[in-house]
Amino acid sequence: MNTPTDAPADGGELRRRQTSTNDDNGNDGNEAIVTPPKTRKTYGRTKNGTVFTVPTTHDMVSQLLDPREPKNLSDAIVLAVLAVHILAFYQLPGSVARPLFAVVYLFWRASYNLGIGILLRLQSNDNKLVAWAKKWKLFENPSTGRNPRPWLYKLLKYELETKIPQDYEFEKAPIEYNTWLVFRRLVDLILMCDFVSYCLFAIACAHQPVGESIYVKIARWAFGWITIGFNLWVKLDAHRVVKDYAWYWGDFFYLVDEELTFDGVFEMAPHPMYSIGYAGYYGISALAASYAVLFISIVAHAAQLAFLVLIENPHIEKTYDPPTRKSEVPVRPRIHNLLGIKNIDIFRTVDYSTFITLALIAVLAISTPQTPLHQSLFFGLALLFRLWYSVGLGVILRRQSNDKAWTRHFLKVGETVEEGWRQWKGYYHITQSLCYATFIAACWKMYSAPVDWNYGFVLLRHVIGASLIALHIWTAVSIYDSLGEFGWFFGDFFFDQGAKLTYTSIYRFLNNPERVLGTAGLWGGAIITWSRSIFVLALVSHLLTIAFLQFVEKPHMQKIYGEGLRREAGLTKFIKRSLPPPVAEWQSSVNKVMDETSHFVEDFLDAARPKLAAGVSTIVRDTTALFNKYPARLTLTKLSPDLAGFDPKLYSIDVEGEASGLSALSERASGKEGTAARFPNGLKTMIFEYGAPIKVKWSAPANHGRKDWIGLYMVADNRSRDVTELSSLGRWIPTVPGQYESTTADKGILTWDQSLGDSDGGDANLVSGEMVFSGDKLWWTQGVFEFRYHHDGNHNVMSISQPFEIHIGRFDNGDIEVNNDESHQQAIESALLPVVQNCLDRDPDIQPSTPSEPFGSHVERDGKYAKRLVYAIHQMFGIEFAPAVVPADGNVRNLAWRICNAKQVLAPYSMSDSRGTSTPGAEK
Repeated sequence: MNTPTDAPADGGELRRRQTSTNDDNGNDGNEAIVTPPKTRKTYGRTKNGTVFTVPTTHDMVSQLLDPREPKNLSDAIVLAVLAVHILAFYQLPGSVARPLFAVVYLFWRASYNLGIGILLRLQSNDNKLVAWAKKWKLFENPSTGRNPRPWLYKLLKYELETKIPQDYEFEKAPIEYNTWLVFRRLVDLILMCDFVSYCLFAIACAHQPVGESIYVKIARWAFGWITIGFNLWVKLDAHRVVKDYAWYWGDFFYLVDEELTFDGVFEMAPHPMYSIGYAGYYGISALAASYAVLFISIVAHAAQLAFLVLIENPHIEKTYDPPTRKSEVPVRPRIHNLLGIKNIDIFRTVDYSTFITLALIAVLAISTPQTPLHQSLFFGLALLFRLWYSVGLGVILRRQSNDKAWTRHFLKVGETVEEGWRQWKGYYHITQSLCYATFIAACWKMYSAPVDWNYGFVLLRHVIGASLIALHIWTAVSIYDSLGEFGWFFGDFFFDQGAKLTYTSIYRFLNNPERVLGTAGLWGGAIITWSRSIFVLALVSHLLTIAFLQFVEKPHMQKIYGEGLRREAGLTKFIKRSLPPPVAEWQSSVNKVMDETSHFVEDFLDAARPKLAAGVSTIVRDTTALFNKYPARLTLTKLSPDLAGFDPKLYSIDVEGEASGLSALSERASGKEGTAARFPNGLKTMIFEYGAPIKVKWSAPANHGRKDWIGLYMVADNRSRDVTELSSLGRWIPTVPGQYESTTADKGILTWDQSLGDSDGGDANLVSGEMVFSGDKLWWTQGVFEFRYHHDGNHNVMSISQPFEIHIGRFDNGDIEVNNDESHQQAIESALLPVVQNCLDRDPDIQPSTPSEPFGSHVERDGKYAKRLVYAIHQMFGIEFAPAVVPADGNVRNLAWRICNAKQVLAPYSMSDSRGTSTPGAEK
């Protein structure tokens, strides 16, 4: 099942829809007028702006299985396919049914996650399903004479109107809505077969484990039925919230002017349909007592999460959370973060120290024998670093919160506040890494590989342990995504930024996810090793984490944010609303006792602080998204038989672009050549600016192929001039729009099939057209390129343009007349601004018009823009930046400052003239 509305619940706002203004409160309130309740209408809006009333639809199960609901041919097909599954199950022996239904279920699961996923991806990007419906004229009224299949039109009309008998008219509904209704029928078939085949596979694998005790059996059945019932409630409550519109991915086809209230199950967990909504799979696995069912459930769950990440989230982000331009940009932002694999820098002291330390721990853990002495040693190390991580760092943060002890230390020795913050991040990062590394090493020393994986609960323990570790990793990633580096390292203990708390991502559901989920991986390690020592470590770590949150983080948060601190998270509110009154009263009493106890402990610590101060006064610390590229065309190596009658001489391509500076031509006669080659010969070489749009003008016979297309290639990539040997990788545009049912492909077409009359000296009528290659349809590198005109959807070349060069001119410091830093930076800004605009596709929502104007937030979301720009900066200025610099700087002025500063720093080591310190060559 589906609910694309899950993802916005992960963010700061829910899906943003316009609320319908159906206000019936027109009476003055003094008159008691009784009127019958009106059915509230929902209005839909297609991509072209058409507004229509959305008919009322019902859920799949009731329409399919309720005998009172009207039935049609598609219902009969679905029921027949399900009947075939069930009959096959009862007719086949168990030894055949188990592998067969495993394959059948995996087929339907692939049809769901891969098949439906591809269709939705095409619909989201190119409106492909609607384009197919238009191409095949599925909804074209036969009375117009343009529908080649009137029988299909009548069948679809009967099918859809039977399902929606009240407020739906097939002829008047927009094509987007009718296409969605047809798509729903396909979804019904796949989802029903997916569920039924899974249940049949589970039944085929179900058995009674040998030697199972009555208590284990009762626990297994209780867990199974409870999770199944919970799963059923999750699905029903989610459908209550999102209704059929989101259940069937309606927003891939049209939008509704309605605001959804995300309560109930949406307050319990992120993406409930895809997270806790699969709890029933594990309940069925428990009832079947089969590891085969459990593993196939894990595979299905993982596939569903991949579907969420790759299909739904990108569409939701594009539709409901479009990028916006920043209101302001930090003057000197920080780019080189500590966390994340991509941020590891072995030349940085913190990373180098962490790497060496962790490597030593790993070597010791692997090389030492598994004796009680060594096990005790690693247990002691893990406990020591956990105590220092939670208690030692907790004391430092507590003192930093109360009197800025950490910051005062660095100010005392002449450092800045920023340097103290940097040192703290490194200190925290190293301590945290050591804490978890020693715990893993202790688990390694306590772990013994099972001799028999089928004995008892050995395999189940490993599955549960690995799941808890995965939950721990997901929790940490979610916390970091929500808090960022500043929040992860407790930045509000060091800086007063006046920021407001925003409860996004995992914090929408839990106030302190570390309290419950932050140690899940430790318990997972304890379950896998099944060692008392590791269980003790996990318990101590969990208790210390709770104590840290209670006595260090909570008081500071209350002091900083005060009334802005949320008392109850979404999950807590939901649970309290669900409790019966007697339990709710008892829970309130327990909360009161806990609050009084915590106040007593805090008062005790405040009284004891002077005595503890002498022991801790010297404590300081020093710690810290492809898509794959889809080929646009398939490479063909044979000439198409329909080339007969087409003369390549009648095809032509002309190219226009923004000429690059003179530096590229001057480099061709620089004195490095022989005597005869040192003088320019007046060649009309086309050299264009990097990233600037390129206009292509083409001409062809009037009867040219409707699917002719023009692609952009590097000259050196194709050996043949008659057939293109490789894919264009999306750098192509058709000559006539609407031939490939792709809005992405048609982007860039200006004109097509404009009559030119007869060709010179011939009888053929010619037509012409124009198109513009820009953005993703360009090559973002320097080189020599050409356009190729291809025949009728194939790779047969009819014409090739004059080759042209894409060039990035070097920034020449000698052109700056005023010799001061301010003028130098302004010159860099002027040179950099047009390059930035080109790299940002000249999109007014992204590109800046002045050096101080911020970039659009597309730059943060899509790394391609930053990579384009740092490549251009490297070629222009000879300075290599990481892509993270671009979104962090946020505007051209900050980038120019960074370039100017880098040039000054690197000038003594450069052989070219630069502002700043003289080069060694200049000092001679």
